[in-house]
Amino acid sequence: MTKYIAYYRVSTKAQGQSGLGLEAQQSLVAPYGDDIIHSFTEVESGKNDGRPQLAAALDMCRELDASILIAKVDRLSRDAAFLLTLRKAGVDIVAADMPNAGTLEFGIRAVVAQHEREEISRRTSAALAAAKARGVKLGSPNPRAGGLAAGAARRKKTQAIATKAMPVITALRDAGASLRAIAAQLNEMGIPTATGKSWYAKTVSNMMETCNA
Repeated sequence: MTKYIAYYRVSTKAQGQSGLGLEAQQSLVAPYGDDIIHSFTEVESGKNDGRPQLAAALDMCRELDASILIAKVDRLSRDAAFLLTLRKAGVDIVAADMPNAGTLEFGIRAVVAQHEREEISRRTSAALAAAKARGVKLGSPNPRAGGLAAGAARRKKTQAIATKAMPVITALRDAGASLRAIAAQLNEMGIPTATGKSWYAKTVSNMMETCNA
């Protein structure tokens, strides 16, 4: 019977503390049940391939002759070369969303994951550059009077978050990105919501409405 070491990765401390993102990954690997003998959780951007928890997980896999179990390929990395190198590292990699994938399919998914990362980065850079060219003053949102939560401390915190988030939201919205795509980019950039949690389409919409975006 195959033994598994589960590896989870979340992009931000907020996701790690709240369980958002992590819970979804745990749900995907849940069918493997009692065959999971240990798990590791990493709080790190997919852009960074220096992962102590991943290294520890791979070492344990080699020691116990286990396979590393992930929810999805992009939880390991969005770098195709890094993913394919891991594939050849002497440890079987099983992705819960494609458990029977061969080398070819895994390679295709690795390339797709990298392409998605590069496209997000390209769209963000282009959108922010276009916003600056139009004279948009980044980092200076104009919240609607009464739109922020009551209390001076809460207003100050929300405005601080808006200062970081609104330039990205506005630029990506103007570039045609969906609310879901904007939320994913904010999470990837490590920008928390006012409550310290992850962004969703609804929280992006609320921020846009609050700031008259």
